[in-house]
Amino acid sequence: MKKWLKITLWSVFALTVFILMSMVKEAQEESVISKPIIVIKVNGENAFLTEDELYTRLVRRGLIYNGQHYKGLKIHEIEKFLLSMSEIKSAKVFSNIGSTWSIEVEIRKPIARIFNKYGESFYLDDLGFTMVPSSLYTARVVVVTGDIPDRVSSESVPIIINNVTLKTNRKLDDLYRISHYVCSDELLQAQIGQIHCKSNGDYVLVPQVGDQIIVFGTARTDQEVFEKFEKLKIFYKKAMPYEGWNKYDEISLKYDKQIVCKKKE
Repeated sequence: MKKWLKITLWSVFALTVFILMSMVKEAQEESVISKPIIVIKVNGENAFLTEDELYTRLVRRGLIYNGQHYKGLKIHEIEKFLLSMSEIKSAKVFSNIGSTWSIEVEIRKPIARIFNKYGESFYLDDLGFTMVPSSLYTARVVVVTGDIPDRVSSESVPIIINNVTLKTNRKLDDLYRISHYVCSDELLQAQIGQIHCKSNGDYVLVPQVGDQIIVFGTARTDQEVFEKFEKLKIFYKKAMPYEGWNKYDEISLKYDKQIVCKKKE
């Protein structure tokens, strides 16, 4: 008898909980949601997107509107739309208790501003993906100019690296190797202001101190880029303090295990 009573009580309890949860869920779905809590994570100082701008874009897309009920909140569609923005690296959208909900996004970190041969401009981020320029912020990164066929809609660096045909026709992977190394080194980041791509395939670096140019040559592999920049850093640390920053017109890193300098006339 006691066992039967226990089973009955537990059944009634479970049924009550189920009914209450259903009522709470129904009430939540019919409730009008509040403005989302937006958290934007920025790696560094490059705030390419503000909370207001993000909210405005969602409103324009029709994913957020006045009087919107919880059941009309399309979380997966919002996440998909956010990830389609070139400046966003990752996005999470989730609901909280009651009528509140949250959006968390992480912004990409630009390492170079590219001006291609078509007169277009875009950014390259630290993972090798392109980003459209922002009207809200201009990043202080190395500038890239010259005979560059890549566009903001071009394939990302990870795709180019794994495709022989793209590696032949694109410059983005070479530019990524150079700019990523510059961005990762304190001395080079302070010294190198511009990368120029010549029509013969050579890259030329323009320093921020001194009026010489640095002929970098090709940048086909990470090892090649590493060896050339290591030569340049040694030259900066050991030769420049004695020779002076304005003695040379040209510093060439093209040749294996040596630096060739051309003095000013």
